[in-house]
Amino acid sequence: MTTPRPFISFLTTAYRTEELIGETIESVLAQTRGDWELVVVDNGNSDEMARIVGAYTSDPRITLLRKVNEGIRSGVSAAAAAATGRYLSVLNSDDILHPEFCARVGLLIDADPGIDAVGCDAELFHDPDDGTPPSGWYDTIGWRSVPPPSQPVSLAEMLDDGVPQYVGVFRRERWDAHGSNDPAVVDVEPDLDLWLRLAAAGDDVRMLPDRLVRIRVHPNSESNNPAGIEAFEQRYVQTFLAVARYHPRSESEIAGSRVVRRLRYRQGMRRSRVALLHDDVPAARSAAREALRQCPTPASAFRAAAVVAALSVSPEALRAIRPAKNRVQNVVARRRRRPADSAPR
Repeated sequence: MTTPRPFISFLTTAYRTEELIGETIESVLAQTRGDWELVVVDNGNSDEMARIVGAYTSDPRITLLRKVNEGIRSGVSAAAAAATGRYLSVLNSDDILHPEFCARVGLLIDADPGIDAVGCDAELFHDPDDGTPPSGWYDTIGWRSVPPPSQPVSLAEMLDDGVPQYVGVFRRERWDAHGSNDPAVVDVEPDLDLWLRLAAAGDDVRMLPDRLVRIRVHPNSESNNPAGIEAFEQRYVQTFLAVARYHPRSESEIAGSRVVRRLRYRQGMRRSRVALLHDDVPAARSAAREALRQCPTPASAFRAAAVVAALSVSPEALRAIRPAKNRVQNVVARRRRRPADSAPR
């Protein structure tokens, strides 16, 4: 008797997350829909990692592969090569799935088998807890109105508002067609690139409003660490601009899109803040002016203009105001937090 093909194959690359991988695996085991498989790649030949993951491989749905560490893309590619599911999903070894992840995604796809990919919202939480309240992915990227899951998301919408976070599901054939996570491609973010390629090709991409995954934000993560954030931001912007390589939109047109302007606005404001902290007022003023040129909304234009004015009149006062402002914002955010924020909606 032929074993049914799994609905979703989760692709997990594990490296130096021995203390967290168990929680990730448990969240997969807790799925209310059980036709999944989990392929874990021990991406550093860690005996401890192999011991922890190996304790779960008595479940035939869980497979452990071991290899030398050649980067996360190489690990994901190795997991994908071993996967047999109809849909593939990258799941980091410190992520936590909501128990209804497979069921909610499956309900949508079972009703419309032609769907090529499904994204969802996520809760981003800081680990260790530094007092920063959790935030939703859609809120973080500034998505103004999430398209209903009954209709595909267009490339124009992604260039206007952004893309889903990386823990989505992708039809195997479309994943292979778009060459996702090719280790040879180093100038783009693979998850972002895949979403954009799907939309540019006219594939059927849907978005769920539910927060179906919890994603850790580490102090030393590339997108959060001051030492690596500049390179990360540049690569993120470059991934959007790369759309011009495979879609009849010019790079200048993409550069003028709301999402790229928002990214460059945030980049300019961050550079301004860092320069001010290093007492380089001219560089802070120049970065703030660039942020002002990129402003995607009237509110951001007002903020950038205020910073430019303050840097011209009294940079010392601005330096003193920022810490107090950040403390007030954190207090307000904590008071707005709801216990149900991480539940499906």
